[in-house]
Amino acid sequence: MAIVAQLQGLLGVALIVFLAWAFSENRKQLPGWRWIAGALVLQLLLALVIVRVPFVWDAIGVANHVVQAIEKATLVGSSYMFGYLGGAPLPFAVAEGSQPPLIIAFQILPLVIVFSAISALLWHWKILSWIVRGLSWALQRTLGVSGVVGLGGGANIFLGVVEAPLVLRAYFERMSRAELFMVMALTMSTISGAILILYATTLSKTVPDAVGHMISASLISLPAAVLIARLMVPGDGKTATDPEDTSLKYDSSIDAVIRGTMDGIQLFLAVIGVIIVVFALVALVDQMLSILPLIGGEELTLRRLFGWLFAPLMWAIGVPWNEAPTAGALMGTKAILNEYVAYLDLAALPAGELGPRSQLIVTYALCGVANLASVGLLVSTIGTLCPDRRGEAAALGMKSWVAGNLASAMTGAVIGLVTAV
Repeated sequence: MAIVAQLQGLLGVALIVFLAWAFSENRKQLPGWRWIAGALVLQLLLALVIVRVPFVWDAIGVANHVVQAIEKATLVGSSYMFGYLGGAPLPFAVAEGSQPPLIIAFQILPLVIVFSAISALLWHWKILSWIVRGLSWALQRTLGVSGVVGLGGGANIFLGVVEAPLVLRAYFERMSRAELFMVMALTMSTISGAILILYATTLSKTVPDAVGHMISASLISLPAAVLIARLMVPGDGKTATDPEDTSLKYDSSIDAVIRGTMDGIQLFLAVIGVIIVVFALVALVDQMLSILPLIGGEELTLRRLFGWLFAPLMWAIGVPWNEAPTAGALMGTKAILNEYVAYLDLAALPAGELGPRSQLIVTYALCGVANLASVGLLVSTIGTLCPDRRGEAAALGMKSWVAGNLASAMTGAVIGLVTAV
């Protein structure tokens, strides 16, 4: 079975590389096969080291304790502000066998605000900026990307779709088309720290060590996104970065906390708004589909359509065929609607609907912000920071959506290969 699973995963990786080549702007100007093989090997090595080397996984696992501490501290604030809706003791008895109500908006989403403020403070203290530059250096050394692409890749691990481009504000006018697309693809294929905390908390009861898996997914997605981006928009760029650049700067620690909090509130409201609208749109589409004849004795739903559409891809990256429609529905929800909604659906799946390995593959494949709303947000942000590149960024927007989803799927395939060993 392990050999079959490995062959299945290799087929998925080959399929994703082929799709990236098929979407290429110039199929004749591609990176050499040695470089492509090196990028694939780097992903496998990263996955093996993170997942299979005990002390590395234990080190990443420390993040689980950090998240638990932040979650506990956030609950204090939300309880004070929202009372029992925010997690304070209930003023009434819960029926026997029932669980206390979990209100996402008041008990989980406030984590976004708190972590946004902490991230801003750590950036002001130069802690995050040094880590970002360390990741940038690693990407430059291993994959030969330019300084600006490396800096963008490192920033996307910690900063969101709006904040990460601020780090590159001074370079958008000078970077090449290939570099611009690579930066956009990296943004689409990773998740920021605040969102990472939110998603991991949502999955904590479904996926053991969810925080560690989220961190490793974003790290493995970096070389995957660089590979897909170079295949889809071939070309080089050598735009260097200035170590003294302060495009993202806070005046003081208090300023960092306040501005980080305000950014977190915007993200908090955006997540609430997106979830309400997405659930409403899905329900509306399902109502329209319900007038069609039954298929297989059941009503046609958007989730079933997504399942059929994305099932072949999910099978190719390592999910057994009997579980592929369920995994495909989740991937479709992530790509078309929103990845957090997909994670909410994953957390709500009945026990046993996805096996442990399939659940892990899906967790990694969903780990990225490549959805249609994020494309609009990224293009508008780049257009605001550099109006001269607005049209080019808009033209590359949907390509970055494709690249981000292919990179996330490749990350799922790689983790499937590692877990099949």
